[in-house]
Amino acid sequence: MAGRWKRPNWVCAAALCAGVASAVTAAPVLAGQARQDPAAAVRDRPAEDEVIYFLLPDRFANGDPANDRGGLAGDRLRTGYDPADPGFYHGGDLRGLTERLDYLQGLGVTALWIAPPFVNKAVQGPPGHESAAYHGYWITDFTRIDPHFGTNDEFRALVDAAHARGMKVYLDIVINHTADVIRYRECPANDCGYRWKGDYPYQRRGGLEGEPINPGFSGEPGSDFSTLTRPDYAYTPYTPAGEETLKVPAWLNDVGLYHNRGNSAWYSEARMDGDFSGLDDLFTEHPRVIQGFIDIYGSWIDDYGVDGFRIDTARHVNPEFWQVFVPAILERARARGIPNFHIFGETYDFQSGAAAMHTVVDGLPTVLDFAYQRTVQDMVTGVRRPDAMGYLLMEDAIYAGGVETARRLPTFTGNHDMGRIGHLILNALPDISDAELLDRSALAHAMVVLGRGVPVIYYGDEQGFTGDGDDRRSRQDMFETRTPSYADDRRIGRAAGPFDTNADMYRRIAEMTRVRAADVRLRRGRVAVRIADQTPGILAISRLDDDGETLVVFNTSTEARDVNVPVETGSSGWRALLGRCPSRAAAPGAVSVSLPALGYIVCVSEG
Repeated sequence: MAGRWKRPNWVCAAALCAGVASAVTAAPVLAGQARQDPAAAVRDRPAEDEVIYFLLPDRFANGDPANDRGGLAGDRLRTGYDPADPGFYHGGDLRGLTERLDYLQGLGVTALWIAPPFVNKAVQGPPGHESAAYHGYWITDFTRIDPHFGTNDEFRALVDAAHARGMKVYLDIVINHTADVIRYRECPANDCGYRWKGDYPYQRRGGLEGEPINPGFSGEPGSDFSTLTRPDYAYTPYTPAGEETLKVPAWLNDVGLYHNRGNSAWYSEARMDGDFSGLDDLFTEHPRVIQGFIDIYGSWIDDYGVDGFRIDTARHVNPEFWQVFVPAILERARARGIPNFHIFGETYDFQSGAAAMHTVVDGLPTVLDFAYQRTVQDMVTGVRRPDAMGYLLMEDAIYAGGVETARRLPTFTGNHDMGRIGHLILNALPDISDAELLDRSALAHAMVVLGRGVPVIYYGDEQGFTGDGDDRRSRQDMFETRTPSYADDRRIGRAAGPFDTNADMYRRIAEMTRVRAADVRLRRGRVAVRIADQTPGILAISRLDDDGETLVVFNTSTEARDVNVPVETGSSGWRALLGRCPSRAAAPGAVSVSLPALGYIVCVSEG
């Protein structure tokens, strides 16, 4: 049923389920590619061909209840496990994910982006405000899978199973920080504010009048780090008793390899050198840190054959780090036989110029396209008009590598930090009907799957999840939830229960991904903006290559629209890939199309 999600019957029609299971076990064959061994096809496929599915293992599927507490004993403040609390572990794991690959392949997914699965500090936070590391971003051991999620062998089994289906596996990696372990003697409550370099320079202890230390050390990239002998220039850092060797590899336990300036103030130098809400901020200018992370993450390529990295908090790391790390990792991947290793950084900036800077200055191959997300969000909620996307796409040339790089930028409707697109729509339009909520959500996903860039589906969106906001309020359980605030969420469209392949959003997204797979121009073609209205209405783009043209038209209006779209003069005959398309052009260089309210079509030129 549409509307509020109560306690449904967790079944789908047997014939349908069986049909889906049998249909999706074969690896997808994309248009323009010869059929070949699925595992080999993984290596050959360029990044722009993927449909990425982003998930938090803890919230996806519980394949082994025995690991729910991560092998720890005690209450939830020891084990981190409390499935009724959105801030604690709920039981999902890698075995559960492996068992659901059929479901993902049926959706059209070709690459899994997995939130950090490494060993984390299970619980952090001051008394009364504790939460658990179910999300994976509080790492203590960068070499092992967290026992809450399984084992390294189970991770290997997941990668092998995905590759056998022609699916890639991307790891979410963290470099900016580790778990919150280091303390400062000056603030027993662990609430130190940022201490600025001008007030607390590296060559004085505890301020301008302090004793001279670290002679000649500036802290800049390329400094002689052998002169950094004392880390107590701003605060006096120490590792609490019992945690001196908590981090792995062992070099991470050296407090001198961290900035140690207190919690970030989120601007100027503090954006780079401050602790990320208490998380220990690494001295990424230090050669030992640079080589250490090349070794850590290079080993996950060498040992498991992962296909890409999403880099968390990339904008909080100095550019010089990426200028060394990225080439080394790409070379490591090539040596492992992975020529299309996909690296994309999280820069969390809604201006395309700021995002592009990280490709030009830092040398990041690609970044998550937050500007595209915000434009899609604003278009489907009526905040901005189609011309906003027209202007955004005109800026693609500013990325390092130009428009070819822009075609590899991962695009998305929402995520685990900002919230789901369903919530963002409801926040702007709280009184819309269930039918309109479904259409607007589908339109947003169409702009991502059928638009420019590499689409990312946020887990659960295909089941109509909305959520109540950002962060933990957008991290629902795919399995039957025991969290009250998740159970009463408004749902988009109809869904019969977890992993329902007949859910309205699942079927609509699967249709989009099939169309994308069927047309190479939707993945790799040049982008030409044909129409971008300044009122709620039409956005039309063509994807072009030497063989022809594919036209994608979106209608952001709540009224049906008829529109004449300029196209290539040689595009005279047309066929529909999605929706209704005319068979012939209305005149050389123009085609007449009709779209339903909040609808979209894909038309292919037949010459």
